[in-house]
Amino acid sequence: MNSEKTRIHSLELGPMENFIYVIEDIATRQAAVVDPAWDAETIRQLLKQHNLTLTDILLTHSHHDHINAVDALLNEHDAQIHLTHEEMAFWGNAHLRPTLHHGGDVLQLGDTQISVMHTPGHTPGSACYHIGNEVISGDTLFVFGCGRCDLAGGDPEQMYKTLNKMREQLPPASIIRPGHNYAVTPTCTMAQETEGNPFLQLREQDQFVKFRMRVHGQVRQSPYSPVSAEQTRQWVEQTP
Repeated sequence: MNSEKTRIHSLELGPMENFIYVIEDIATRQAAVVDPAWDAETIRQLLKQHNLTLTDILLTHSHHDHINAVDALLNEHDAQIHLTHEEMAFWGNAHLRPTLHHGGDVLQLGDTQISVMHTPGHTPGSACYHIGNEVISGDTLFVFGCGRCDLAGGDPEQMYKTLNKMREQLPPASIIRPGHNYAVTPTCTMAQETEGNPFLQLREQDQFVKFRMRVHGQVRQSPYSPVSAEQTRQWVEQTP
């Protein structure tokens, strides 16, 4: 993203191909880091390179691979942490004294508005952050994939509802910025997701749950490519 008000910088860091995003408010030089992990020094270097002041840390969820550089950044920056009420209850890390949000809340980063979307499924309080026409989607929605639901806090039925809501409500031109580089391209549009993401093609909850929990790991591996709805249907039907 590079608008008159806002830029979004991305870094791929760590052994799990995490994407860390730095949201830059151009007018004020304020910055928010989304899911800082693995390499705090590289994040600091990006901030310094662009002459940015880190004021906020936004968490999509609390799994270790999305938060393990938080303390290192807080040691050097006076930044406020943000996450959802539901994720705080799941995580229980009260010593950070975060600002807690509901879905629909709007954060102000200088002149930049950041909308909080509560998107449960990967964890109870997973969040996506909507800035302009871009959505930082964490482990909720990947490019041509979605986050696992078999880890602590995961719920495939909630993920089904979340992804259906995103498909119905996000404009087709929305740019999806996922939490991991697991696909043949680092970003895509919501229209491309709807066309090629098997998790957005399955319109029945029981089929979605079966595919997420039993089928997907047998038939796909990263880097994910787009698939047809017919292929997805065959995978579900052919797997016991």
